[in-house]
Amino acid sequence: MAAKGKENRIVITMACTVCKQRNYTSSKNKKNNAERLELRKFCHTCRVHTAHRETK
Repeated sequence: MAAKGKENRIVITMACTVCKQRNYTSSKNKKNNAERLELRKFCHTCRVHTAHRETK
């Protein structure tokens, strides 16, 4: 049984747009943020800050 208020949040994986490596996991509220999430994070493979997009 989920805690109250947790049923709308889903766990997503973030992939680097340059090397396509899946480096990070995060959670998002699927009601408030229906579109794909994109953040600038550090990629350990590329060794530089790149854009990371939400993957399936």
